[in-house]
Amino acid sequence: MEFLFIVFYAAVLALVAPAVNINSDRYGSFVPTAIALATGSFLWILLTVLGFGYTDGWIWSIVMVAMPVAMYFGPKFLESRREKKDQLTLLGG
Repeated sequence: MEFLFIVFYAAVLALVAPAVNINSDRYGSFVPTAIALATGSFLWILLTVLGFGYTDGWIWSIVMVAMPVAMYFGPKFLESRREKKDQLTLLGG
């Protein structure tokens, strides 16, 4: 049940993403949200395995901070990689 909050939080982040200029012609509009959801899911499972309880404030804090950070920096990384690849393609490499 707690995992549904992560999915809901990812949906809220998807609504906020265009307002903080997380959009580009180099990737789809759902990519930032997918990165945030994947990061949150991975961290949730990892922290659960490490013994964090669902009522622990730490598991929620870590996941809720990491998701928007990943949503911001993940697409920027993808965009830079795509630009480099496009430049290599244009130069014939």
